Amino acid sequence: MKENIDALLDAWPSIQEGIVVTLQLTAGGALLAFVLALTLGLAARAHNIVIRGSARAFIEFFRGTSLLVQLFWLFYVVPLFGYLIDPVLCGILALGLNYGAYGAEVVRGAINSVPQSQWEAATALDFSHWQRLRRVVFPQAWAEMIPPLTNLLIQLLKGTALASYILLQDLTFEIDQLRQTTGNTLFAFGVGLIIYFVIGYVLTLLMNALEVRAKNRLGTGPSLREIFSLAPSDPRGLEAAKQ
Repeated sequence: MKENIDALLDAWPSIQEGIVVTLQLTAGGALLAFVLALTLGLAARAHNIVIRGSARAFIEFFRGTSLLVQLFWLFYVVPLFGYLIDPVLCGILALGLNYGAYGAEVVRGAINSVPQSQWEAATALDFSHWQRLRRVVFPQAWAEMIPPLTNLLIQLLKGTALASYILLQDLTFEIDQLRQTTGNTLFAFGVGLIIYFVIGYVLTLLMNALEVRAKNRLGTGPSLREIFSLAPSDPRGLEAAKQ
């Protein structure tokens, strides 16, 4: 066991570099996926059949094909046409396109879940279509779409492990190097599991904070300050609970 710990300490600088690459892929892929999800989710609801049809075709194509195959296409096939893509950018594009297509369905479903009466109320206030969407509908839909988007973000984080197939020295690559050094698969990939779990848990906490804030702004939940407050915000409620 001591030999494994010594090997881990020696490999730790390289593992840190792998963590940085994984975080770059996660952040870049998530940003691109979010932009695409909003764009495609709104386009899939458009009245124009060309816009709506194009959005649906894009969504179904990237949802219906393998992320690994998309990654290979961007890294190995596209250069055959004279366009060489940087490996990190290639990973970000593949992750963003794939999970952006899934996210588009989350956005579309969340917007559709807003009661029709909310649209009608905004229309009665003489809001334009984009004003209705931005000021009335989207804030309500945003609170509903955060939990499924959190799931997609964690899936995207785990999807970054495929980056080792396009010669990127990410966390999975460095963990495999540790396995080869120690000859202990259980130890090496056990370390990898813990690191991925910590990163995923931090991302989940951040997304949960966003959800709390979104619901609080709608008046349907407590604020972050109330959640982390040591004292109850309603002393009378506490007294009633004690009785």
